[in-house]
Amino acid sequence: MTTSGKLVIISGPSGSGKSTVVQRLLNESELPLVLSVSATTRPPRGGEENGKNYIFLSQDEFQKRRLSGDFLECKEVFGRGYWYGTLRNVVSTGLSEGKWVILEIDVQGALAVLQDNPQAITIFVHPGSMAELEKRLRNRGTESQESIQRRLDVAAEELALRHHYAHEVINAEINSTVQQLCKLLVQYQGEKIPCSKN
Repeated sequence: MTTSGKLVIISGPSGSGKSTVVQRLLNESELPLVLSVSATTRPPRGGEENGKNYIFLSQDEFQKRRLSGDFLECKEVFGRGYWYGTLRNVVSTGLSEGKWVILEIDVQGALAVLQDNPQAITIFVHPGSMAELEKRLRNRGTESQESIQRRLDVAAEELALRHHYAHEVINAEINSTVQQLCKLLVQYQGEKIPCSKN
């Protein structure tokens, strides 16, 4: 994928705070960052907009596009019957416009994307230990014991694969994590511009 922008992959276990980190990066960085909008077969939730939160596709349309090779990566998530994926044209459009396209995806998705895009900037975000991750998941107070255990099992598998990423960032405190990621990304630009809007 030869383009003028940059592809940034950010992964991390559920409960690591990566979504909050990504949102802060988008709001605070001077870099031309955009978040790739994923496609999904799950129905919209209240207030969600097609093309903004997700690209909502029917099961048939999703599978047709999957078989046509339209996805950089896709998978059925947590066995719920809903598919999620990253459309090639969404990423290529952003990159051709000079944007730094962020993919907030899981490890398996990241490995699939890296096969075609080995130049992507890869960052793995985690809370530092499985004990801290479990504490964060429990403090949410929104999930059953079974759900927490499933997330912890997946997290252990993901942590074992973090060596595939060029950078590993421990999210102990959100402000310092955002600053660390901001400075890290600035290193990849040719012409230096400030890291933060602040």
